[in-house]
Amino acid sequence: MKGLLAIGILALAYTCGTTQMKETSTDAATDIVGPEGVKAKITKVASFDDNSFTDSQKIGEIMNFLASDELQGRDSGSEGIAKAAVYIEKGFEENGIKSYYSTYRDTLSNFDKVSYNIVGVVEGSDPILKNEYILIGAHYDHIGMITPENGDAIANGANDNASGTTSVMEFARYFGTTNTNKRSLIFALFSAEEKGLLGSKHLAKRMKSENLNLYAMLNFEMTGVPLQDKDYQVYITGYEMSNLAAVSNVIAKENLVGFLPTAKEFNLFQRSDNYPFHNEFEVPSHTFCTFDFTNFDHYHKVGDENEILDFEHMATMVNKMIPVLEGIANTEGQEVKLK
Repeated sequence: MKGLLAIGILALAYTCGTTQMKETSTDAATDIVGPEGVKAKITKVASFDDNSFTDSQKIGEIMNFLASDELQGRDSGSEGIAKAAVYIEKGFEENGIKSYYSTYRDTLSNFDKVSYNIVGVVEGSDPILKNEYILIGAHYDHIGMITPENGDAIANGANDNASGTTSVMEFARYFGTTNTNKRSLIFALFSAEEKGLLGSKHLAKRMKSENLNLYAMLNFEMTGVPLQDKDYQVYITGYEMSNLAAVSNVIAKENLVGFLPTAKEFNLFQRSDNYPFHNEFEVPSHTFCTFDFTNFDHYHKVGDENEILDFEHMATMVNKMIPVLEGIANTEGQEVKLK
């Protein structure tokens, strides 16, 4: 971002629920200097103890189902992905996330097999800001059964994208049980991403036709392994298109979100579910990712299994991202802007 960004982060009132937290605040506003000269005043911001909300055990519980052989690689329109959908719906229902439509299921109109996105919502607490929406998403499909390697034909899709799905489910569990968001949050798990972003294309068009007041779309893709030799922990695609990274780092009070040149080189901005929302709504729409083409060798292979992922890393990322999402949801004005 060029120049200075003035972000007034409102005091965040955290409820207890299932979360153990400590309050770190000052009586006066604190100047925080972020990357690229970004400066902001943070006033009475609550923060987490390390691993205070989720942990590797909870992450593993979700991952071990979503990437299990039982789901047969979660191909769109298959029995396996239908089982994943039921699991996600149950998680939403148990944790206070209401269905966005009449049910959680948003049936795709652009795919020849019966497939559906799973869409839930946590209404905002502010009578005005609740009319603005932030969509937090990930695709829960994968490529199903492929050419066998060493007798294994199941492309389990642990990193791609049970990892992103698990992260979104944990974000939903947090906000569904604490209700600390002033803006309304939509949680969307997309089908048929592997068929050409069909699930997100369908939902983006549908929501645009319904005149959704969308503030931002924040997508999570392949977050199962940590970046190596980077001074940040996660990157966003389309980094230069908005100030999301700078805003995130000011809220996080660390260099959490960075720029990966390879992501721009391979045009990853257009290759995940953020892109249809960018096209339809022209609002900040980005994917958070920790796959950098050097730290994971099993893309679309049968080796993409839970055993090679890092659940501690995933839990840490979720815990660090929750205050970022909360801060974006609770600022008085829309601080995340297109450049």
